[in-house]
Amino acid sequence: MESSNELRVLTLIASATEIVCALGYRASLVGRSHECDYPADVKSLPQVTAPRFNPGEPSRRIDEQVKELVREATSLDALGVYEISTEQLRELRPTHIITQTQCEVCAVSLRDVKASVARVAGYQPCIVPLEPNAMADVWEGFHSVASSLGDAAAGNRLVRDLQTRINSIANQANSLPSQPSIAAIEWVDPLMAVGNWMPELIDMAGGRCLFGRRGEHSPRMTVEGLLEADPDVILLSPCGLDINRTLEDLPILEDQPGWTKLRAVRSGRVYVGDGNQFFNRPGPRLAETVEILAEILHPDTFDFGHRGTGWIPIPTAA
Repeated sequence: MESSNELRVLTLIASATEIVCALGYRASLVGRSHECDYPADVKSLPQVTAPRFNPGEPSRRIDEQVKELVREATSLDALGVYEISTEQLRELRPTHIITQTQCEVCAVSLRDVKASVARVAGYQPCIVPLEPNAMADVWEGFHSVASSLGDAAAGNRLVRDLQTRINSIANQANSLPSQPSIAAIEWVDPLMAVGNWMPELIDMAGGRCLFGRRGEHSPRMTVEGLLEADPDVILLSPCGLDINRTLEDLPILEDQPGWTKLRAVRSGRVYVGDGNQFFNRPGPRLAETVEILAEILHPDTFDFGHRGTGWIPIPTAA
């Protein structure tokens, strides 16, 4: 077993950074991705990745840029959506690189990680790829990271503690007489629903997820389908976007014919969540995500104090 002093960990996805820190190995981190921002002090670490698109563009343009980069990478064996600094990799020489294989759009691909490592002569770190399609995979990822660091017991403790928190909410939420239907939206333009672990978390929080299936990637939606489903609750939590940035996209939906006739809109049950920090990041704070969902779905029963930071309500139109 390696001691924490011998470990040099590089995390290439934000959830992995949070996992490493929650396991008690913050001091072993030597580098991070451009998206790793929690805990706040990790922002002082060297940034090893960068996006190859402009994240400041409108949502439709971001979607177009990302899709084009994915097509180029597939057809030309070119770089993917993100790039890795080989110079930084050579300088940091991490013993462990934690990345993902779940989504090329979300973070550096495993192929690009291996290609970058191959450019550093005489160097072969332990590469730990995570694939969090559903909650069982999320927990397995925690165990994989802990085991790779030589501390399986820490992984067991972390998973047990988080499952206890989530199950406590689920037991209470699912005993309530009302289970509101919810349209949880992961991208506004084009319209996409949540997928992967999110339908499970919605179920645990006492809701009925109308779009998206457990363990599957985020599906496309249509405004017509949203109008037909007429959910009790609408939650906007776009991937990688915070609350303020998501509010910029809200007029795209508000301008759609029929929007004001939706049950959720008329009853003032449209919400914006911090997708970047809580909904699209399969790390230890998924426990907070369940708390947020429970507050939104069952406001008379749950109050964990996340309103205003993790989520906000959208006022009913006059």
